[in-house]
Amino acid sequence: MKTIITGDRPTGRLHLGHYFGSVKSRVDLQYDYDTYILIADVQALTDNFEAPEKVRKNVHELALDYLAAGIDPKHSHIYIQSLIPEVAELTVYYSNLVSVARLYRNPTTKNEVSQKQELFGEKGEGITYGFLGYPVSQAADITALDGDLVPVGEDQLPHIEQTREIVRKFNHIYGETLKEPSAYLSMTPRIKGLDGNEKMSKSLNNAIYLADTEEEILKKVMSAVTDPNKIKKDDPANPDVCMVYYYHKLINNNVDTICAECKKGARGCVACKKELAKALTEYLRPMQERRHYYEEHPDEVDTILKEGTKAAKKRAEEVMMRVREHMKLDYFENNPDK
Repeated sequence: MKTIITGDRPTGRLHLGHYFGSVKSRVDLQYDYDTYILIADVQALTDNFEAPEKVRKNVHELALDYLAAGIDPKHSHIYIQSLIPEVAELTVYYSNLVSVARLYRNPTTKNEVSQKQELFGEKGEGITYGFLGYPVSQAADITALDGDLVPVGEDQLPHIEQTREIVRKFNHIYGETLKEPSAYLSMTPRIKGLDGNEKMSKSLNNAIYLADTEEEILKKVMSAVTDPNKIKKDDPANPDVCMVYYYHKLINNNVDTICAECKKGARGCVACKKELAKALTEYLRPMQERRHYYEEHPDEVDTILKEGTKAAKKRAEEVMMRVREHMKLDYFENNPDK
């Protein structure tokens, strides 16, 4: 079986954007691939370095969301990045192969810096070594476990290309050592927020979380953007500019009827929102029931994380034996008594 490496930074609970954008496909793929799912706590510290307690808490929350969403520990390994020291070692080696100029040219990094002006300044003058080197750390995550495929959205493709560049350069210098991974491009477009923003995000306060209660879902859905030209209940509307219809399409099999009624003014926005809120509540119910089970069994969650991390570390140790040998850093490995 080919190996998939994927994961998230523990910066908060997962929302519908995460689920439809990546987690759902991981659930489907885990039965056909050897799947490793990373909780990237070290990378979460790159822009949360003053809030380690927040990162620590969210490691557990992220694990709960993964399990709730359908990640099966019998088929997937969920592991914690900071507990794989081989990744940190490999990151240091890779840092010698990438110029600062190359890191600055990464379009995804540029975009993220522009979104964090309050942290790094308008011109990025406060950007840290750790944040700028995020793609290098990500390359180590992937290659330390001999990853074949990395499921990503289009915005992450520059990171995967940088990983491939690093592997090619490393293999050119030290001989064939590392596996060059490929991107597994998600066919699901980025999920929009309730406000119509192109990205559902915690920071934009436009997200529905997998763990939201029925009351929270209803309150959020009632605030969703609809067609501004629909003034009265019976006015015809354009469902293509309505976020309520947008979410109906994600989870509802009755979208043709909804669309037709909306266009001819036979569907009021309030009733449509309530219908969506009810549908979302039912859609998320199985996930929330699984989450409740694991919340009631924290020791089981810890065991899953320990076993997943153990499996990931074993693979990383095997890869690093090759790396050290080819880099001439295996000083005493052949004769441990010396």
